[in-house]
Amino acid sequence: MENIILAVILVVIVGSAIYYIWRAKKRGQKCIGCPYSGCEKCKCKKQV
Repeated sequence: MENIILAVILVVIVGSAIYYIWRAKKRGQKCIGCPYSGCEKCKCKKQV
């Protein structure tokens, strides 16, 4: 029973991370981890 609960928690965590990345890419963010993504202050665009 503990294995099932652990597996469900792991699936929820991985699924939510994938959903967050998918939504961010759909909004057009280039670098998801950057707080300035999408504005002029973003230094990540210069590296790409």
